Amino acid sequence: MLAEMIRSTDGQAIFRIKVGFSSVAQGDGIAALQMRALNRLESWRSGLVHPAKGFVSQPEPRTIGLFARGRQLIAGNVLLAGFLVEAKDASLWDVPSPDPAFEAEAQGFAWLDDLAAVGSGAARTRAQDWTWGWIARYGRGRGPGWTPHLTGRRLIRWINHALLLLTARKPEESEAYFRCLSRQTVFLSRRWKAADPGLPRFEALAGLIYAGLALTGMKAHVAPAVAALARECAREVDEQGGIPTRNPEELLEVFTLLTWAAQALSETGQRVPPEHLAAIERIAPTLRALRHADGGLARFHGGGRGLEGRLDHALASSGVKSLPQAGLSMGYARLATGRTTVIVDAASPPSGRASWAAHASTLAFELTSGRRPLIVSCGSGAPFGPEWNRAGRATPSHSTLAIEGYSSSRLGARQAGRELLVDLADADAEQRGSGSEGSHIHLAHEGWSASHGLTHSRTLMLAADGRRLAGEDALIAQSPTAQARFEAMLTRTALNGVHFAIRFHLHPDVDAALDLGGKAVSMALKSSEIWVFRYDGAADLTLEASVYLEKGRLKPRAAKQIVLSGRMVAHQTRIGWTLAKAQDTPLAIRDLDRDDPTAP
Repeated sequence: MLAEMIRSTDGQAIFRIKVGFSSVAQGDGIAALQMRALNRLESWRSGLVHPAKGFVSQPEPRTIGLFARGRQLIAGNVLLAGFLVEAKDASLWDVPSPDPAFEAEAQGFAWLDDLAAVGSGAARTRAQDWTWGWIARYGRGRGPGWTPHLTGRRLIRWINHALLLLTARKPEESEAYFRCLSRQTVFLSRRWKAADPGLPRFEALAGLIYAGLALTGMKAHVAPAVAALARECAREVDEQGGIPTRNPEELLEVFTLLTWAAQALSETGQRVPPEHLAAIERIAPTLRALRHADGGLARFHGGGRGLEGRLDHALASSGVKSLPQAGLSMGYARLATGRTTVIVDAASPPSGRASWAAHASTLAFELTSGRRPLIVSCGSGAPFGPEWNRAGRATPSHSTLAIEGYSSSRLGARQAGRELLVDLADADAEQRGSGSEGSHIHLAHEGWSASHGLTHSRTLMLAADGRRLAGEDALIAQSPTAQARFEAMLTRTALNGVHFAIRFHLHPDVDAALDLGGKAVSMALKSSEIWVFRYDGAADLTLEASVYLEKGRLKPRAAKQIVLSGRMVAHQTRIGWTLAKAQDTPLAIRDLDRDDPTAP
């Protein structure tokens, strides 16, 4: 067992979690060296090909950046992958990289979107200086950016923002730009298969299609890439419009790449394969099911809420109008009435390679009221280092029940330097429906069956007006075998029982306080809505510290969590609870305040 202490940025303890852990050594070092050697060889060989002289057709810029981040880049403050470096009077490539994730984001050139969002002379100068700095240092095929997925990401940005980059440049500089674009395109045509399945391969193929359509003399690369992308669509996007990682934000990225590629093909008179179009049509309703009332995505399995407006823009660009079907969407259940949305992780976590960023979040839920998140998960700790990453993946970092010392699924084997999930919780969305009283769902998982003989079941009921969510969490030793296993666990604990805690993590903007003599919690949102939490059962109610792990920020944000804790000594324990708007909260509130998504 590995005990981890989650700490705030001032060093104070926030809450403790324990995660089951085992390690399996892998020969990742040799494989990585071989991969780098092959990338280096093909990047060199790609420079021998006759380069493009210009554009045949240039796709319209579709990547969306943030104006505020662009202003920060102009000022020399570079915030990538949660790390801030200063590059006021220096090239981005002269600044020591604080982390491989920072280096990867820099090499992918997505920051060009932010500079393009500003569009000023200073933004153009910064974009050109850093782009030609990259060409001078890495353009001959050296450096960490010569991987298939980063090359695909970079090609899309260079072509999207060609006007920004080429304005007022000398002929020899333009020639170097096109020569480098050609080299990267040929490299991708030879190395896209080396990209990991999923989002990395979609990035590589979409970049290859973009470049093949746009550059003179590169048309021969388009048809093979289009056919390969169609095969990936059929293989990676399932019939419900989901992907193996079950990461909502990653699904949005895949969807965006597919819509960009389809539009680029259509605009140049190329046929879009039916597998490609079918994948777009399957994904769109799934993304709608994963969208909260405020337009952001549910934050599960390593995903964030997505850039503001990105989801709505992608859905509008796709032209797909279909709504979510009945049942689960990529393993998530959605309850939505009135101005309230509840999204529940109702399936087993991803397995195998798809689980390298997955969380032990089975049966966890998020709740958003209007434009304001109320109940959340802590989120992905990956941008804040390995300890935060492990902590964020554990069950106590999600709004669900956890048994002390055991996540519902465990971190285990390592693959390619990443920890996969093992002993996955077997989940079942047993019942769901809707009626005049509202929508309900009953779920269960067996994540503690082998260790404790216990099944966790959760029932959620959202009222028809969206003003009340009622829930019940139960731990049950169901069969004679399970009861014997539970009794053995009681014996090992000297009959002290199995300690459990039901956690409800609150968004940092929620102002919460104990009420009614410690029997309830009142929560005020920035919209002026008041929500009240109450419970019924053998448990203790506390309001404790928590954190909100948000991509794009320098450090975790302090938050609070409601905790119902107790000890189970019988074969069955049930705890009921409600989250309801206060009676004097109106049905509709004018909520026009805007938050700065780039604040550190």
